[in-house]
Amino acid sequence: MWLRIKQLAIPISIKLTILYATILSCTLLFTSVLTVAGLYYVLYTQADDDITLSTNSIMHYLSEGNPLDQHLLKENILVPGIILRIFDNQHNLLIDSAPYMPGNHALTKEDKRNLNPLNFFPIKKRTLKVINVDHVYFYYDNQMIWQNGHLYQLYIMKTMSEQTHFLKTLVKSLLVTNLIGLLIAIISGTFISRRILHPIRDITDTAKEIEVNDLGKRIALTNSNDELQELARTFNHMLHRIQTGFEQQRRFVSDASHELRTPITVISGYADMLDRWGKQDPSVINEGIEAIKSEASNMYGLIEKLLFLARTDQSKQIITKTLLAMEDLIDEVVQETHLIAPNHHIVLHQNDEATIYADASSIKQMLRIFIENSIKYTATGGTISIVSRQTVHHLEVIIQDTGIGIPEEDQPKIFDRFYRVDKSRSKITGGTGLGLSIARWIAEKHDSTIQLTSLYGQGTTVTVRIPLASSQ
Repeated sequence: MWLRIKQLAIPISIKLTILYATILSCTLLFTSVLTVAGLYYVLYTQADDDITLSTNSIMHYLSEGNPLDQHLLKENILVPGIILRIFDNQHNLLIDSAPYMPGNHALTKEDKRNLNPLNFFPIKKRTLKVINVDHVYFYYDNQMIWQNGHLYQLYIMKTMSEQTHFLKTLVKSLLVTNLIGLLIAIISGTFISRRILHPIRDITDTAKEIEVNDLGKRIALTNSNDELQELARTFNHMLHRIQTGFEQQRRFVSDASHELRTPITVISGYADMLDRWGKQDPSVINEGIEAIKSEASNMYGLIEKLLFLARTDQSKQIITKTLLAMEDLIDEVVQETHLIAPNHHIVLHQNDEATIYADASSIKQMLRIFIENSIKYTATGGTISIVSRQTVHHLEVIIQDTGIGIPEEDQPKIFDRFYRVDKSRSKITGGTGLGLSIARWIAEKHDSTIQLTSLYGQGTTVTVRIPLASSQ
């Protein structure tokens, strides 16, 4: 039934109302039928008991040799409400305990054809009958008796007009009350279902109003704490994530365009300079070539980082983890740092033996990012200290510099893509603002944590905690 209701092209509130109204009507019908059947059974069982008791008393009275005459009615052997009528074989009425009641004649074939077979009610191995005589309902039993060579017909009857009227009135009352209850259920069900489903309409209206350039709309939350409230809360959270992602994407495109525009502009400018007056000047040619090579290198690095982040967003960046001895890798990184930063003091204070389960190139790339940032923001002659120490379950790699530090308000955002503390995007320090976001992704893929502490003007300390292979 629910499958058929679901296929109707009507609001879900009306579908729920139809379903609940159908269930309620079936329940009311079932209880009404049980009520009427139960009362029917009780009333007619009581009538049957009275008729049976009176019949047994009459038979016992006659079996003692008492004559079949008017004296029978004086013996008080009939249950109150029971009517006794005795006819001879000529259908003449001999005895009538209720002459004021209609139907004081023997049942003819026409009377018996008026029997209502739907009112037959089997009780105690016998089938008594209900008959309508002159609009009066009788529940009766018929007995044939021989006495003194004569055949007599005994009708032991009980009028059922009151019971029948009561049952008919009850059926009508139940029908009316059921219809009223069903009507109230439909009206109240429609109202309640609409109120309950109001958050869904809010979600629909909000979704219709949302535009690409306006993702700030939210559904008003109430204190209902039900499933629909949870749905509204989830929808708002989804909108927040979509808005955040859209803003990040828009900022990403803007920042990427800016970062790519700068080297392209520089290359284009030097190419024009060489084309106009640098063809015969070796110094201009050398300057232009070096500038073009530098900017091309910067653009290549930017494109590589963008491709790396694109692969991470699409879960296509391959990470191959193996057992990795970190002592050798740290030594290698420190030696490379000495070569690329000869004007800084690179000091390795501690390098414990430790084995981790990781991708070697990714871990090396992450450490290089942190060290290169320290080099960029530490003045010539400054010190960059590196410590690699093993704890119970982790390897801690600490990179500390004596650079310019990071302002406190900028520290929560430095791992965002294209975010740079240097808002002017100065080429003196270089960088694109992508390195730390790449480092954070590598750390997450290795179940590692990054802790950054910095004092503006005093330096920055980065601590990477990588799980040991034995703890994994």
